[in-house]
Amino acid sequence: MSSRSRRKIDTKRISVFYFFLFIYTIAALIWWGYLLFEQSRDITQYEKNNLELKIDRDKHPAAYRYELLQIEHRENLRSLKYWGEGLTFLVVILIGSAFVYRAVRKQMRLSRQQHNFMMAVTHELKSPIAVTKLNLETLLKRQLDDGRRQKLLENTLRETNRLNHLCNNMLLASQMENRQYHMVKEPLDFSRLLQQCIEDNKARISDHEIKGEVIPEVWVSGDDILLRIAVNNLVENAAKYSPRDTEIDVRLSQDDAQLLLQVADQGMGVADVEKKKIFDRFYRVGNENTRKTKGTGLGLFLTKKIVQQHGGIIRVVDNIPKGSIFEIVIPVHR
Repeated sequence: MSSRSRRKIDTKRISVFYFFLFIYTIAALIWWGYLLFEQSRDITQYEKNNLELKIDRDKHPAAYRYELLQIEHRENLRSLKYWGEGLTFLVVILIGSAFVYRAVRKQMRLSRQQHNFMMAVTHELKSPIAVTKLNLETLLKRQLDDGRRQKLLENTLRETNRLNHLCNNMLLASQMENRQYHMVKEPLDFSRLLQQCIEDNKARISDHEIKGEVIPEVWVSGDDILLRIAVNNLVENAAKYSPRDTEIDVRLSQDDAQLLLQVADQGMGVADVEKKKIFDRFYRVGNENTRKTKGTGLGLFLTKKIVQQHGGIIRVVDNIPKGSIFEIVIPVHR
């Protein structure tokens, strides 16, 4: 049995046990309420019988009537008390159960995402290590011509950069989540930074055509390293989820108070129900085509954190007729 099947069975068992416990608690509350009302009726009947012995109804009708009203009044107060406490307990149980259920479901979902993350990270780490090892062994054991040797070295360097990028993302995500990373904000020419990122990605991503429309002299107050990571994550994400040989358009515009960065691809797009979830930690769009792509579910989460640290927002919209456009809005430096 696969680990995924076992997790589904465990989830089903936990859900069944939770709902059984919930139904049992509600049934117990109803039963206790029934017993309390029965006890109240017995108390009332006992008091009425005792009243018959204490006061002669025919000789002292007024006193008898007064005591009878007092008995009925006490019964009404007890009923009101039982109803009030019962409904209070019911509301508390319902609210508590809802919170517990949501917390358990969230924890189980996070556990599944962490499990998928660990599997993805293991694969992402092993792939460049295996390629690098194979290339180096080939260089050591075989005499190659300069062209093939250069190609192997470039491939090894590319895989090493990929491994370094993955490790940086993991480390930075952990630091930002725990508020251990201290940004160094300074005036930056974002146009120049973006153009450099585009040129670097053109050199690294050979199976897509990256086009840039960058207006000059757009300045922001920010951290150079973090902003480069955010831009690279968006471009690499676009390349990852787009068919080969398609275009990736990177556009930068500005109004009086803020800049707008757009990274548009021609991929499968993002469903409306997924548009907010994709920025969660470890989250990856849950269809089989996407699952076959490389990734850890940290890139967009980290990008959102970086954008928020710079006082901006990030969103994804549809790229008509096909694909997605990731937009970043950040205040400009004045």
